[in-house]
Parts: sequence; C-alpha cells; structure tokens
Amino acid sequence: MIETLAKTIVRTQKVRLYTEAEPFRFDSGAKLGPVDVAFETYGELNSERTNCVLVCHALTGSAHAGFYNSEDDKVPGWWDGIIGPGKALDTSKYFVVCSNILSGCYGTTGPSTMDPATLKEYGTSFPATTIRDMVRVQKRLLEWLGVERLQLVIGGSMGGMQVLEWMVSYPDFVEKAVPIGTGASHTAWGIALNEVARQAIFTDPAYMGGNYYASGQPSRGLALARMIAMISYRSPESFTMRFQRERMRTGGGSVFFDSKNIFQVESYLHYQGVKLVERFDANTYIYITRAMDLHDVARDRGKLGEVLSSVKAETLCIGVSSDVLYPAGEQRGLAELIPDARYAEIQSIHGHDAFLIEFEQMNRLLTEFLDRR
Repeated sequence: MIETLAKTIVRTQKVRLYTEAEPFRFDSGAKLGPVDVAFETYGELNSERTNCVLVCHALTGSAHAGFYNSEDDKVPGWWDGIIGPGKALDTSKYFVVCSNILSGCYGTTGPSTMDPATLKEYGTSFPATTIRDMVRVQKRLLEWLGVERLQLVIGGSMGGMQVLEWMVSYPDFVEKAVPIGTGASHTAWGIALNEVARQAIFTDPAYMGGNYYASGQPSRGLALARMIAMISYRSPESFTMRFQRERMRTGGGSVFFDSKNIFQVESYLHYQGVKLVERFDANTYIYITRAMDLHDVARDRGKLGEVLSSVKAETLCIGVSSDVLYPAGEQRGLAELIPDARYAEIQSIHGHDAFLIEFEQMNRLLTEFLDRR
C-alpha cells in the first residue's frame, strides 16, 4: 500500500529476509527460516542513501509508529507526535523506518507465527531471542532497503536497548543515536517486575504450557501482566493527579466494598489489561520480556566502559525526571561513558511513559540535537 500524505509517502510492507535455505542464526545458536519482517517507512530515501532514521519500538509496540495507514484505517501511530512534516523526525527530510521486532506478533516472525513444518504456531518451540538478535534482523532489513548509513537510530525503553546495541554492534553505520529511558543492562528491579508479570501468565490455567492457540490465549494472566507493568510505567504523582481516590460513581454503595463502584485507578488498570489481550500474544510477551532481562550491552565484549568507549555516534541520552522503571541516573551514566554524548531530561510527572506523552519536550530536544553540525 502506497499513499501520499503531505510530501510524505507511507509504505506498509512485509518482506522475507531469511529462508529455510538461508536461515537466521540466533545468539543461542538456534537457526530458523523463513523469517518475515513487517515494517513501515515514511518519507523518501535520498540519492546518497544516508538520510535514514530507524525508530525502535518498545515492548508491546509495532511497526506503526507514524501517521495513518489510509483513509479507511485512521489508527494513529504510537509516535505520531514526533514523526511527520514539521516535526522532529521530519519526513520531508528523513526516510523513517520502523519494523516490528523479531519474535513480535505484529507481522514479524515470532511465537504466534505458523511453523511451516508443523502447520501449527511455534509457541514455546520458538528460539529464545535477544536484543542483539532483533538488531541483526533490523540491519538485514536496512540492507534490503538499500540504506548505506543511519542518520539516526532512536527508541525508548526496550527500543533504547536496541539503540545501544546498534551503537556498539555497528559503530561505523550510525551517525547519531538517541537512547531514551533505558540502561546499559536490565536491572534486578526490571527483571523482578518482568518475572512477576510472566508468572501471572504461567499460572493462568488457560496457558497450558504455551500450547493455547487452538483454545484461546490466557486472557486473565496476560491482562494481569499488563496491569503490573502499567504501574511501573507511570509515577505515584501521575496516578494521584489523574485518579486521586475517586470511585467510578458517586453516592450509594458500601464504603468498604462495592464491585460496581470500584476506584477509578482500578478501572483504569483493568481496562489496560483487556486492551492488551485484544491486540497481543501471551507467548510473545514472555519472549520479549526475557529478551529485555538478558539485555547487557557489555555481555561477552568486555568491561562496560571499554565497550561504550568504542561508540562513534554522536549521542543524546534522554532520561525522565519521574521514571521509576529506568531512573534518570541510568541515562546520565550512559552519557558519562559514551565519548561524544550529552544528557537531557524530560521534566514530567508521567514516569517512564513520558517519552510517549511529552511530545513538545521531545520535539524540542530532538530538533536541537539533529540540527547540530
């Protein structure tokens, strides 16, 4: 599908990057083919093939980062606020690419994909995936697109993990980099939250060891996993400002317990859980959170300071003042270890999710950084 939108061309595609004859090799040593990748592009690649911006999505994100796919499908992209003409990632200047990650469930091969050998979903037979695996597949996609150099690679949260891997794995390919709300390795705090979320899925009787595709996925477990995660994505101040101690309706009902008049924050969490169940796959959630837990940019490479000293990209590390999942100190630490790096901070009460909310600050910081020569 190709559509012109105010000097911008949007392309939604899927491409087979690996085959059974030429399979992808995972960090674990496992091999898999075929591997398809779903992606979107915005803008045009210049004649030098050097104006590409790679946008890396977070845990439950997709390739649909930018504007509407079509007049019939007006679903906003998850980063509409900074992608498009006149915005920081100006599609009249940049060729913006966003792909669904390896092991995803939005078109790229993953646990919910049909195994051609068995004609059943891979499920838990899908190979364990790492952030490095995801980045190697992204590199293959850019080669297929004809990109010869990245003007910028950018992403927040798990997307930021991918950015760091890009910076270290392909130092001569990346001109500028912006890791947001992330760290050099996943902390014990982050791992603990992911494990509790995974256990919520595992203990749902409908999970059935991951073999649930014929009967329906573990909705209660996946919804609970999302509820747990949502608490860590915001801050206490954000919840207080939005919900206080308000109930869903005023007047009547027991002051102690009324299932028809729960607190608004409870209703919000339940709503977020239901919405994820409608659009995501439980095994995929398990695989991706494990990939996050395994994230360590220095793994098998040496000491962290020495590894990050090899980075050649001009770097802007962005933290969020109220982030409890990836505290701002983690990004400051990255900026101190990367040779050509500086630190900037989003001032917000919205916690980790601020990079998906505070578009005015994001546009200002990114525009200043990209305009530097």
